[in-house]
Amino acid sequence: MTGQVRTVDGRVAGRRGQATRQKLLDCLSEMLSSSPYRDVKVIDVARRAGTSPATFYQYFPDVEGAVLELAEQMASEGAGLTELVRGRAWTGKAGWQAAQELVDGFLEFWRKHDAILRVVDLGAAEGDKRFYKIRLRILNSVNTSLADSITELQSKGRVDKDVNPAAVAGSLVAMLAAVASHQKGFSSWGVKQADIKPNLALLVHLGVTGRRPSR
Repeated sequence: MTGQVRTVDGRVAGRRGQATRQKLLDCLSEMLSSSPYRDVKVIDVARRAGTSPATFYQYFPDVEGAVLELAEQMASEGAGLTELVRGRAWTGKAGWQAAQELVDGFLEFWRKHDAILRVVDLGAAEGDKRFYKIRLRILNSVNTSLADSITELQSKGRVDKDVNPAAVAGSLVAMLAAVASHQKGFSSWGVKQADIKPNLALLVHLGVTGRRPSR
């Protein structure tokens, strides 16, 4: 990766510089999991990484710039979510397995990136187009493949012709994102974590196929 990472002033970062930059990002990520985004200061990130604010500013213009870098890395990983849908069969027991694996992958992705996703959602809700585009990239990775799956089922007469694949896919993805971001809150409604996945998978399967799953 040497030569692919640059400092704020355009210089190519060497191996040691890249390691320092990544350590700053890792420390920022840890801090976001326990502190509100706007409470995180450059000096605190630098201190936690065992370096100085001057070093931080070599790689990032400010905390927001570093947060956007974390969000970009997360979005790149999120593109892999499409593999949970693309080319999957949605008939018979294979369809139930596809629904479960999609839900499981979505919930796990949100658990892993909970801190930065909260920041992305906040920025998107406040109208920041940079965060909005990142959020859209993550959701589109699943939305497009899911819509294609519904269209294919529709072409084979397995889904009603009046169904709009894009609308159904978009609704399901929005539901998955909302549930994934609220996982911890379900306990206040008396819902056990173990019950979320199978019930969410049931809704996904019904939405895609219009049928109850074969188990």
